[in-house]
Amino acid sequence: MKLFQREQRSLFGEILDWMLTPLLLLWPISLALTWLVAQSIAGKPFDRALEYNAQALAQLITVSAQHQVQFNLPAPAREILHADEADLVYYQVRGTSGEFLSGDRDMPMPLRAERAEPGEVRLRDDEMRGVEVRVAYVWVRLDVPDAQLALVQVAETREKRSVLATEIIKGVMLPQFVILPLAVLLVWMALVRGLKPLNQLEERIRARKSDDLSPLDDKTVPLEVAPLVMSVNGLLTRLKESIATQKRFLADAAHQLKTPLAGLRMQADLAQREGADAAELKRSLQQIGRASIRATHTVNQLLSLARAEGAARQEQPCDLALLTMEAVRDAVPRALDRHIDLGYDGATPGAPGVQVAGNPTLLEELVHNLLDNALNYTPSSSDAPGVITARVLSDPFGHVLILQVEDSGPGIPVAERALVFQPFYRALGTDADGSGLGLSIVREIAHLHGASVTVEDARPGHVPPGARFSVRFSSMEDTQPAG
Repeated sequence: MKLFQREQRSLFGEILDWMLTPLLLLWPISLALTWLVAQSIAGKPFDRALEYNAQALAQLITVSAQHQVQFNLPAPAREILHADEADLVYYQVRGTSGEFLSGDRDMPMPLRAERAEPGEVRLRDDEMRGVEVRVAYVWVRLDVPDAQLALVQVAETREKRSVLATEIIKGVMLPQFVILPLAVLLVWMALVRGLKPLNQLEERIRARKSDDLSPLDDKTVPLEVAPLVMSVNGLLTRLKESIATQKRFLADAAHQLKTPLAGLRMQADLAQREGADAAELKRSLQQIGRASIRATHTVNQLLSLARAEGAARQEQPCDLALLTMEAVRDAVPRALDRHIDLGYDGATPGAPGVQVAGNPTLLEELVHNLLDNALNYTPSSSDAPGVITARVLSDPFGHVLILQVEDSGPGIPVAERALVFQPFYRALGTDADGSGLGLSIVREIAHLHGASVTVEDARPGHVPPGARFSVRFSSMEDTQPAG
């Protein structure tokens, strides 16, 4: 399946779109609403004139002595009624029996549903001779026994109304054709001004040197951008600390490798010296062998530490008891050479609660380094052998799995217990052979697996007190979700 990368969008363009799109959509809606309002406004004065004319005509209806309904419209009044240059005006008067009295005979009658109270002027839209008209009508009660109501209607075409509505729309909308481009320009200028701090921040970042990891000034940026700047500052701080740690690590590594390499060179020079006998040559070769072993061990430890720091956590089930027993078995030959009693005491492989989620290779490296550290710092002889015990303890109720390695060595003073986990640190007053990286590797692997490492006296109150390293893991019952 072909993947398409999402097109990168400009923040300026995004905000401009969201601001102008509603504006441009609302503009035609405003036109329509203005047209409707203009129609209503334009019709009101003409409606009032129609109502007045209908009431005036209604007053001209009279009743004779013989109870006959009459309507007399003087000629001057008829001329005034029809004196309209823009619209045609019609009127109609009907008597109490519906008989035609005066005006335009073909004017449409109002519907029965539109019948109003006597004397109340009503308005309606209708059609007269194929043209739309506005009609005002009123029912008139006359003093005639048992008579119906008389009807007076006045109608006019809608030309004046349309002209006035058009003028209103022109007066309202024409300025908007000037205001709309001006509003777009002002929005654009406001966005340029509002995004200027971001551009200034970009310029400051671009102007920085490659080695400048100092925090950015979060006081000169808008409030909404401050969290982003603070996050970048946090990243810069972590990056600075990481670079400083790498530089210190490389310096310490170079220093640690310098000693065995210098020894190799010196012993090689001694071996090449003229007149050296076989015994001296043999001693030089032995020293070269030991120095190369030490250098190889240091390099391997450095690689293990780098692998532990850069590894990703795996969720593979691992039997910690089995890994510990195999590590103890691998260390037995070295323990025998040093007259050390090395053994395992704890949960059996496959027992409940000894499973831990992690990387088996790294966990095995952790156990090997704890045993290697104990072997380096446990004095022993054939008369007084040292003792090292590895154990795995399971707490099924607390879902905790503990790995312990304790020895009968000199122990670690309280003041130095936090320092022994630093790279290349070795306790003072000891001549143990090592690179000082083993416990650092233990700490990194434990941290990767969400475990904690502690050190305490193995035998408090005794001399020597010995040392006990404990690594606390969460067992598989706690790390795996319930099924």
